[in-house]
Amino acid sequence: MIVIAAIWISILLAVGGFALNRLLTDSLVRNFDEGIELVLRSMIASSEIGTVGEIRFSRQLADQRFIESYSGSYFQITPLPGPDGKTPQVEDYPSRSLWDRRLAVVPDAVRGTETRKYDSSQFLGEPLRIVERDVIIPGSPVKWRYQVAQSRENLDSQLKELRTTLTWSFAVLGLGLVMLAALQTFYGLWPLRRVRSEVIAIRSGAKTRVSDDFPDEIQPLSQEINQLLAHNEEQAEEARRHAGNLAHALKTPLTVITNAATARDPELHDTVCREATTMRRQVDHHLARARAIGRRASAQARAPVWESLQAVQRAVTRMHEGATVDIAGDKGSQVRVERQDLDEMLGNLVENAAKYGSGRVFVTVEKSAPFVDILVEDDGPGIPEEQRTELFTRGKRLDTTGKPGTGLGLAIVRDVAEIYGGRISLEESEDLGGLLARLSLPLG
Repeated sequence: MIVIAAIWISILLAVGGFALNRLLTDSLVRNFDEGIELVLRSMIASSEIGTVGEIRFSRQLADQRFIESYSGSYFQITPLPGPDGKTPQVEDYPSRSLWDRRLAVVPDAVRGTETRKYDSSQFLGEPLRIVERDVIIPGSPVKWRYQVAQSRENLDSQLKELRTTLTWSFAVLGLGLVMLAALQTFYGLWPLRRVRSEVIAIRSGAKTRVSDDFPDEIQPLSQEINQLLAHNEEQAEEARRHAGNLAHALKTPLTVITNAATARDPELHDTVCREATTMRRQVDHHLARARAIGRRASAQARAPVWESLQAVQRAVTRMHEGATVDIAGDKGSQVRVERQDLDEMLGNLVENAAKYGSGRVFVTVEKSAPFVDILVEDDGPGIPEEQRTELFTRGKRLDTTGKPGTGLGLAIVRDVAEIYGGRISLEESEDLGGLLARLSLPLG
């Protein structure tokens, strides 16, 4: 930021300095020329023709430098050749200050009556500024060229002093502006250094949150950092809680196995198999939750409901012969859930409906902002309302027919849905007469 500011300031000052130099230079030269031109007009106004056709002044010029030798102020009145190219037999009229020198006259110059201004270096070591004009004096057949020359030494000295003053003034101004930009940048970015220091303090354990006493521009950053810290703490706490739940769930089966092995129980084989099955379903349950929590961080997660339902439909109809799964509703709905987790939730619900119903499953997709409702209905005997909440208890089964299962399907569906901000409820199917599971997931 400081380098860009320095470059931009330098460019602007260079352009501004060049423009100001041109403006002031033109002003000084114009004032200088106006002074010379004033003398020229005064000479023309006081000129008259003498007895032999020469030029003379009716009044003396006020500037005494014209009578001082080599004073730097000169004039010269020169007769110009006529149209026939012959030079008039009239002498020119130089100022005494020219002494033994003469101003150069270019006869072939434009023979107009306009005033011409130009620089000349015809005198060695003395640059001149010349203003000239061709004039016809009444009573004279000759055209006269009036020339007034002024030494440029004073003008050049003023221009040099002006440019020197502009140079160091703009240099000081540029340096001051760059220092001000650096100070402004340093002061403006100082709150970010404070944020960095506080993040270091948080990492070292000295603080738990970033302070709120920041400028308005930095407060959104500090708030986001604090929200990120809170989110990480929630995830860490959730991970610790799941680890504790898993440890607690595995503790009882391991104790049973250990006690059976220590007592040399003749049914040790059955005990190990039974408790190992219990441990496996607990591990599966917690792994499913852990995967969902890990994938939830992806804010771009989108999954098409219809494609997932079609995949589940093919899998369930192959697993359960005679079962029919019909799908209806909004085909374009998407949910903010990872596809793998959506497949797992829908697979559990549709498989349960096919397993515990009479073989007919009807799935409806309804968009009800800000959610997408997925209704899974079966034609089974249904479940009394007072017993429906028990199905979400891990390991709890109301089925007494001996069909294989772990009792974790609905618990997994509920936990994963809640992780993504969704929910599940159990109702009675009005069309098929069995159970209706309503899964609501955030609309994508």
